[in-house]
Amino acid sequence: MPVRLRIFISLAIGVSTGVFCWFLLRHFHQNAGDFNWALWAAQDLLLHRNPYDRVMQYYPLPAALVGLPFVALRPEIAGGAFYGISSALMAFGLSRHGYDRLLVFLAYPYWAGLIAAQYVPLIFASAFLPLLLPAALIKPQLGLPVALTSGTRRGLLACAGVLAITLIVFPRWPLAWIGSVHEYVRFVPILLFPGPLLVLALLRYRERDAQLLLLMSLMPQRWFYDPLILWLIPKTRREILGTAAFSWILAIWRWYHYPHSHLEVGRWIILFIYLPMLVMVLRRPRDLVEPRPANQGNSPANDIDVLSSTGSEPPRSE
Repeated sequence: MPVRLRIFISLAIGVSTGVFCWFLLRHFHQNAGDFNWALWAAQDLLLHRNPYDRVMQYYPLPAALVGLPFVALRPEIAGGAFYGISSALMAFGLSRHGYDRLLVFLAYPYWAGLIAAQYVPLIFASAFLPLLLPAALIKPQLGLPVALTSGTRRGLLACAGVLAITLIVFPRWPLAWIGSVHEYVRFVPILLFPGPLLVLALLRYRERDAQLLLLMSLMPQRWFYDPLILWLIPKTRREILGTAAFSWILAIWRWYHYPHSHLEVGRWIILFIYLPMLVMVLRRPRDLVEPRPANQGNSPANDIDVLSSTGSEPPRSE
């Protein structure tokens, strides 16, 4: 796909989803949704306050750096703008492998994230755009699987640079953050029935998609937007549409049966997202799996490639 067309499509997706996110945040009086926490952390830093004196501040300090460019905006506009930019970057990364990969936007977790102005699309985009990998630091429980399976040398150096900046700004933040996250309500997919079945991903342990699935199953998660990262696994139109369809069964079920606990959320996510992903990975012919390049992302050809070069495999035909 030509770069100009990729940029145009990405901007169109970013603007439309950003405006829709702003509308929902304003309509439901959510201010900036989950992006509030990044804005509040940034404001606390500007006022020389400890961000972790704020109750329920569970995000690492790199989130404050993401919030800084938006602190002067109204919260609803800031949340919509952030989600729109994240969506545009996600679309740009996906479009590197053709139009079909943009069908990932049909997955229910993306829309669950839109309602909350979540960070997951930005972390998703970092799998394709190495210089965005520091976004993985915002939600390390989701960023770690991405970094371990798609990280490049350039991206890891960027992460180190961002961490260094945050430690200069607030040297004690890691201890303050760790002290706050013990109250984080979560579930771990592999520990919640029928999550132990995800161990079967080890049957394809050499494959990067199986590794991502298994790593995600080991991470604490909270709500329906977190498993969006798993849509890095489907590669063909059939795989993307099939897994997206299962995710909307979950959405319909949630509409009529609101979950009473995060364990209930986790069980539904396992049934309608994790297990379909597992079946998809196990059904793939082994000879279609692309090996991971040994030196990914180190020889970009131009400025666009500096952003988009990665070890992600080329698209396969159905």
